Amino acid sequence: MSAEAQVPFHILLVEDEPVIRELVRSMLSDGAVDVVCAADGIEGLKLAKSHLFHLILMDVVLPQLDGVSVCRILKSDPVTASVPLYMLTAKAKKSDVESATQAGADGYIHKPFRGTELMALVERLRLEAAAP
Repeated sequence: MSAEAQVPFHILLVEDEPVIRELVRSMLSDGAVDVVCAADGIEGLKLAKSHLFHLILMDVVLPQLDGVSVCRILKSDPVTASVPLYMLTAKAKKSDVESATQAGADGYIHKPFRGTELMALVERLRLEAAAP
């Protein structure tokens, strides 16, 4: 077994819809990827600040604290600023994308999304994180 397969790639998924949360978690979780889930912005923010994640996937529309606000907070914190953060959302207006980008989001994936698209992103970032 290679060293990169022994060290899991940790993802934080912040998604309030249980069906989507479970679908993404089950799609991405395997021996090389570990997915931790949060159902609202406050829980997501607490997890992001208390654990080391290699990637954060976050919905824009969340209970308690919206995803753009969470993104802005995480990207302004030196501890979490370098963690790639991708918005995974149905909000597709140009202004929504611009708002997320201005808050520091590294990418924007529109729902509905293809599983292959999400898996390719995770694999690319996992390999980048494992590179010396």
